Amino acid sequence: MYQSEIAQLRQRIIEEYEAMKSGLNGFAYGAAKHEFIDARMRRVDYYHGQLTKHVGEQEADLTICKLYTKVIG
Repeated sequence: MYQSEIAQLRQRIIEEYEAMKSGLNGFAYGAAKHEFIDARMRRVDYYHGQLTKHVGEQEADLTICKLYTKVIG
């Protein structure tokens, strides 16, 4: 169950980054686009906190960076 929780958090983070990437290329402008991306970043921050509880801060930071680079490129 421990590994599945980590895998679920990683998947949620990937989904938020994918939504952000789509939002950057979407039709929204100005404040609406900013609010959309800000909401996704707040969720990633929440998932980061949850991940930190399981693997520690350094590993969670590394995971966040790797997933960001993988999805956003």
